[in-house]
Amino acid sequence: MTSEPIEFAGKALENEILKLKKELNAVILAHYYQESEIQDLADFIGDSLELARKAKTTNADVIVFCGVHFMAETAKILNPEKTVVIPDLEAGCSLSDSCPPDKFAAFLKKHPDHIAVTYINCSAEVKALSDIICTSSNAEKIIRKIPPGRPILFSPDKNLGRYIAKVTGRQMLLWDGACIVHEAFSEERILKLKLEYPEAKIIAHPECEEILLSHADYIGSTSKLLQYIKDDSASVYIVATEPGIIHQMQKTEPHKMFIPAPPQDETCACNNCPHMKLNTMEKLYLCMKNLTPKIEMSEDLRLRALAPLEKMLEMS
Repeated sequence: MTSEPIEFAGKALENEILKLKKELNAVILAHYYQESEIQDLADFIGDSLELARKAKTTNADVIVFCGVHFMAETAKILNPEKTVVIPDLEAGCSLSDSCPPDKFAAFLKKHPDHIAVTYINCSAEVKALSDIICTSSNAEKIIRKIPPGRPILFSPDKNLGRYIAKVTGRQMLLWDGACIVHEAFSEERILKLKLEYPEAKIIAHPECEEILLSHADYIGSTSKLLQYIKDDSASVYIVATEPGIIHQMQKTEPHKMFIPAPPQDETCACNNCPHMKLNTMEKLYLCMKNLTPKIEMSEDLRLRALAPLEKMLEMS
């Protein structure tokens, strides 16, 4: 996409994007893990649950979704009459990729008595096979609402599932999937940081591995982590999630210090989501200018995926 010449840069590019937004009657939604320039330009920034709610209530004709593919798909499922575009169609998700629809369907057939609670980080096809969708923000609430005698199949994130099972006391059958970013953090390097900054609190996303969560002072979704650092009295935090969230933390609490949790490999930026970072300001401009790539799906698939999403919104 970026092979098309871009005449603008910096502030001029921002102005052109804002001009297109007005002409298209568009809304720009951005996940916390997007580049800071995109976050600053967005009409709304949030986690998966917040963005899903915003997508459902917007009056815009065009939804420009700066996130990964499954998030833009969710916006289209909730807004079939609107045009939904994403800056880069290749902005996928390792966790979603770990749960292919055909294998998931076979898994469900082996456990027909289980209710399928599926994390929103999955494809439309997997959503369509599920009973209830959840996010890291509302997973605990949704699991607690399921009758105690009903067996649960939780997919696709085993780390989130294991954490929710622990805090709710519910036994759940877990799909063996994980996020490459949240499994990249180094326990050893984080503990070294803790020695260097003994006053720091470790805050972590529940997609992190269990051993890392055992060291956390607070565990929560991206939006809950952001709220925590607003309410908490500490001045230094080691942040164990994708470091894009730190931009909002610094804007909200500029007097506090936020240290991204380091990955195991010191030679790479493995704590950055490579999929989220595929979206750029140039691609954002081009997708609005050309109204492509568009998110499209059959109405049959959309309706089947819509039911568990609506169940989530109703329960949360």
